[in-house]
Amino acid sequence: MSESKKSPAGIDPRGPRFGAAITSVLLLVTVFLALDAATLPAAFALLIAITALFLWGAIFGPAKHPYGFIFKKLVRPALKAPTELEDPRAPQFAQGVGFFVAAVGLVLYAVGIEDGLVYAAAAAFVAAFLNAVFAFCLGCQIYIGLKRVGVIRSA
Repeated sequence: MSESKKSPAGIDPRGPRFGAAITSVLLLVTVFLALDAATLPAAFALLIAITALFLWGAIFGPAKHPYGFIFKKLVRPALKAPTELEDPRAPQFAQGVGFFVAAVGLVLYAVGIEDGLVYAAAAAFVAAFLNAVFAFCLGCQIYIGLKRVGVIRSA
C-alpha cells in the first residue's frame, strides 16, 4: 500500500492553532465564571458546550470541526499557503484528550465537587493556550509518545 493511502490528507497546521485560540478564550471565561458561586451554573453550561466541541473534534477531526470550517472559509484565504501540512491524527487525538479533561470537570461538578469544574477548565485552558500561543500541542505530544512506545499503531 502506498504511503498516501496509509495516512489521511494533511491539514494546515494553523487551523488547529486557530481553534485552540478560540477554545482558550472560552475556557478562560469558564474559569472566571466558575470562581463565583453566582455564575458557576453559567460556567457549567459553557463547559458543556466546550466539551461537545471537543467531542466533535475527536470524532470527526480538525478539518470537519466548526473552528476548522471557520478557519477554512474566513481566515485561510487571507493567509499565504502553508509551508507544510500536518497529519490530522495527532490534533484529533488531542481533541479527545480535551474532551476527557472537560468531561471529568463536568462529572465532578455533577456529583457535587464544584471545584473540579474550575480545575478541569483551568487544565484545559493551559493546554489550549500552549497550542494557540506557542504551537505546543500537549495532546499531540501524548499521541506521539503513545505511538513511539507502540500503544498507537499507524493504519
